[in-house]
Amino acid sequence: MALNTDFAGREYPPAGPFPVSREEIADFAAAVGATAAAHRDPAVAQALGHRDVVAPPTFAVRLAQRCEAQLVQDPEAGIDFTRVVHGEEGFTHHRPIVAGDVLTGVLHVDRMREAGGHGMVSTRVELTDDGGRPVTTVTSTIVVRGES
Repeated sequence: MALNTDFAGREYPPAGPFPVSREEIADFAAAVGATAAAHRDPAVAQALGHRDVVAPPTFAVRLAQRCEAQLVQDPEAGIDFTRVVHGEEGFTHHRPIVAGDVLTGVLHVDRMREAGGHGMVSTRVELTDDGGRPVTTVTSTIVVRGES
């Protein structure tokens, strides 16, 4: 199935809630080699002005990917995940993610197009806290390799 470019402009229902724990932040920090004490020690994080341990900046990708799964797993979208390669990821942090947050994400399909026999899919996930306030915007582009 070819990429369904009619999905461009689509907005998916909110995904989540995603409760963020100290353990999840510490595990992610270890996985990406982030060594700052504020990722593991609440006292250090609080001394820096955070209410609890603070997530590394790329932590938001874990939540964004859970939102993006709505599109990738939709058979009508025409995305063959076995042919997907990562193109680009970007983050705009409106505030740090900290333990105790309960976040929700809304997936926006900003662009879907064919280029050179490949599919290009650009998405944006708006993560908000339980009060609806913006936390992080995650942008992503994937390439769905064409068949040779």
